[in-house]
Formats: sequence, C-alpha cells, structure tokens
Amino acid sequence: MNRTSDYCEYDVVLNKGLKLLNDKKMCVIGFYIIFSINTGLRVSDVLKLMHKDLSGDKLFLKEKKTKKAREISLNKVVKNSYEAMLTTLNFKNANIDENFVFISQKGTVYRTQSINVILKSLFNTKRLQISSHSLRKAFARKVYENMNESENALVLLSDIFNHSNIAITRRYLGIRQETIDNVYLTLE
Repeated sequence: MNRTSDYCEYDVVLNKGLKLLNDKKMCVIGFYIIFSINTGLRVSDVLKLMHKDLSGDKLFLKEKKTKKAREISLNKVVKNSYEAMLTTLNFKNANIDENFVFISQKGTVYRTQSINVILKSLFNTKRLQISSHSLRKAFARKVYENMNESENALVLLSDIFNHSNIAITRRYLGIRQETIDNVYLTLE
C-alpha cells in the first residue's frame, strides 16, 4: 500500500531534536529536526541552506519545488538550537558562512534518502509512516492547534504551503479523515 507520510507530534519530535543537540554525532540531525518543525520547509529546501542563511533573524529563500520566494522569521527555538549545534561541533568562532549547514559525518550534504532512513530509525514505529515530510506536517498541525483549529489557520497554512485551496490543506493535515472517524465514534 502506498501511503503518504504521517505527521509526528510536535512536542515529541522537538524533545528528540533537543536531546540530539548534545550528541556530537547526531547534533546536525537534531538541528535538522528542530529547524524543520519550526519552518515547515521541504527537505529539498532545508538541505541546501548555508550557515550564512541563518545569520540573521529571517531566512530568505526561493523554494525549489514552487520557485516562489519565501521569507521566514527564525524563532528563538531555532536560533538557540542553531547556537547549541555550533557549540557542540566546536564551530562557535569558525568561519563557516560559505559551508552547508546539514553536513553528514562523511563531510557531504545529507541526502533526502539518508535523512528519511535516520528519521525512521529515530522514531521507530510500525504504526506510522515517518519521513522528512512528517516534520513539515508536524509544523502544520502545531500551527493549526495553536490557532484553535480554526478556518483562519487553514487559510494561513494554505498560503504558507501554496495549496490552491483549504480543502487540500485540510486533507494534507488529515483533518477530513479524523472528522469521518469521529462520526463513527460518536454513535456509541
């Protein structure tokens, strides 16, 4: 059966990412997780980031898939996690601006496939289909919950994800299926 990625619980994923920041071998993955759930970017856009891209309070990029320009404010969690990663890697005062952020232990930029294998092992579950896209969905679900599961949240997420309408965003978040499932459960 060909399934799309499931979303992960934001807090569970955040805690895992924060824990990995202290591990020299896994701190880059920890930061990848934290960055992804706080920006909602696709893995293809995250992996191409350079250190100079994270030097300010905002991130400016052109999305690979949509070719649209994006401006993202970097929150304190992302900024503090980035600093923690640099400290763990002893990069605090190094001149790394022209280097990619998400470098593996082999010295190359992580590939999407590698990220997905690592995420599957970190969030070992038979019940869920976990991939890099699960982190994008964790971001979306957190925004939706923070905005009291409102239509306004769906409109905002639809704009962020460049969906053509909120019905697509609703389906993307799995809200429609949850609503259908709840219909059956209310008959008890």
